[in-house]
Amino acid sequence: MSSQKSRYDIVSIDGDGIGPEVCRSAVQVLQAACGESLLAFAHHEGGAGHYARTGHVLPEDTFAACRQADAILHGAAGLPGITYPDGTEVGNDLHLQLRFKLDLFANVRPIRLYAGAESPLRHWKAGQIDYVIVRENTEGLYASRGGGIVLRDEMATDTIVVTRKGVERVAKFSFELSRKRQGAPRDGKRRVTCCDKANILRSYAFFRQVCTEVAAGYPDVEIDYAYADAITVHMVKRPDFYDVIVAENMFGDIISDLGAATIGGMGLSASAELGEHHGLFQGAHGSAPDIAGQNVASPMATILSGALMLRWLGDRHGDARLSSAADRVEQAVETVLREGLAIPRDLGGTASCTDITAAVCRQLG
Repeated sequence: MSSQKSRYDIVSIDGDGIGPEVCRSAVQVLQAACGESLLAFAHHEGGAGHYARTGHVLPEDTFAACRQADAILHGAAGLPGITYPDGTEVGNDLHLQLRFKLDLFANVRPIRLYAGAESPLRHWKAGQIDYVIVRENTEGLYASRGGGIVLRDEMATDTIVVTRKGVERVAKFSFELSRKRQGAPRDGKRRVTCCDKANILRSYAFFRQVCTEVAAGYPDVEIDYAYADAITVHMVKRPDFYDVIVAENMFGDIISDLGAATIGGMGLSASAELGEHHGLFQGAHGSAPDIAGQNVASPMATILSGALMLRWLGDRHGDARLSSAADRVEQAVETVLREGLAIPRDLGGTASCTDITAAVCRQLG
């Protein structure tokens, strides 16, 4: 049954560094694609700068709004020198708290080479690199954050956590995602690659075992396996082989950035953190405080993350208006890049953040 709404409430958290610039850009593009009445954006505070002023990286009122919202759009968070007493970065804790409190178990990172964006891998063209990395987002090695042990300033330990529930749900998510896609560019096969270190560690052998069990319920989707070290070679040598890759938290974090490098860099790296009831969307590039406020940051990753948000909301609510708008935003970005209408500086151009925003909006009519 459709749960289409007349208006979708979106919390926007600008954050730090270039966060406010790219978040404002994405909001402008999304409203151009959907109309101002369909999406209602409410701005809320959070991030390292807010922590420095108030002692809270994620204020209670911001979290309450996120919990009630239809989706969350985030710019970026983190500033140099603003850390907790244990040395860990404050900025990261904004989305980490949201991740765990809202149970956002699937971190989705599309790796797609757009026309007009040159890959550092020779000979690869638009359409030949098009896969998605799904990273388990709530356990793995990062479950130890804040709980590791430092003993007598001589020894430190962190513990990896892999549960059946955690692996089952992210594996099912990955197989379902593959069913919605068109298969790997190389051969058109729907395929889920399990990335692990099952040859060395029992935790990863268990991860692989559960993925294999889940695969039995998806006979139409091929299962593939790759060790985390080997996949870094394969992602460079044969990126067209991949459709969906599922990985434990830390491995997924690492290979996602490698994948982004193969399509032109972090400036095109969109991300979605999804749970059963909530979704958080942000560019994966960080806050880049060294260029903040100069109107030189590329908003492309945040705009593309906004497109992921529209598609997720469209699927969740059976709303074709949102799904269509997501397609239009991605097409507008590709047109701007392909035709050289506003090339970001990180891709070799000179376009400002406002130039890029205006160019994408013009394509949306």
